[in-house]
Amino acid sequence: MALSEEIRAGCAAIAESARSVSVGRLNADFALSGEITPPLDPELHYLEGAPEEVARFFFTLDSINFGSGWFPTLRKRVGHSGYGTVAASLRDQFVAFGPWSNEQLRAIDTPTVARVLDQPADHELMSLFAQALRDLGRWLGGGGALDAIGRAGGSAERLAEQVAGGMALFRDPPFYKRAQLLASDLSLAGVASFSDLDRLTIFADNVVPHVLRCDGVLVYDAQLAARIDAGQLLVPGGEEREIRACAVIACEQLAARHGVEPHVLDNWLWNRGRAAEYKARPRHRCRCVFY
Repeated sequence: MALSEEIRAGCAAIAESARSVSVGRLNADFALSGEITPPLDPELHYLEGAPEEVARFFFTLDSINFGSGWFPTLRKRVGHSGYGTVAASLRDQFVAFGPWSNEQLRAIDTPTVARVLDQPADHELMSLFAQALRDLGRWLGGGGALDAIGRAGGSAERLAEQVAGGMALFRDPPFYKRAQLLASDLSLAGVASFSDLDRLTIFADNVVPHVLRCDGVLVYDAQLAARIDAGQLLVPGGEEREIRACAVIACEQLAARHGVEPHVLDNWLWNRGRAAEYKARPRHRCRCVFY
């Protein structure tokens, strides 16, 4: 079974048996008119280097693009979210010193990651980030980021399969959120060309489901809704998987209804979630390495 088929089948099975989350309103009053796909933010992302450096930036960033359950505890840059703080800090590292080599990645330690991200070295995320970067260095082996893209043969789905198969912290069945997102980011950055981006699903995290909940597309039962609204952490599995799976299924239907590819719809909804009215309402938090 191809990765995209595994994701859709797995999410459908979870959604069908879900007890705490359901797909609600999908009618015409869910508007997508006026949505645009914004370019990657040059203040957060390293885009001005040579193609190998830009590709290496996104392999590095997406290797540590998780931890939203810990983000309220991060020391954030002024005006930046948790993701923005991590991305901008990594961009500064690339601008000042260039990318880490494969050898440097394989040897990177927690204090180094904490220093680059301006966080306490004893923060739990820093050791997880260091582990993820060492995994990336081992996975790249003796080649570069563009070599890794080339091995996918122009297929975003194959790249996601290879990444998820080779690095444990990307292995997130049935969602494969970050493995798919990496392929999308490389395409948006202009350093990879894929013929099958339309096969990707949305990148199920905690932002897109939150937007869908606020807009009435996802419905949570009263107990789950109350815990999320109170800022309580969800444990990995169970309810948080129901949330993510129902988001994938709802977005499959929305994408078909509005004639847009799911990965593009994800971009639209994720950016919609940055608006003040969405940020004012708590979204679910779960401490895991997948989003």
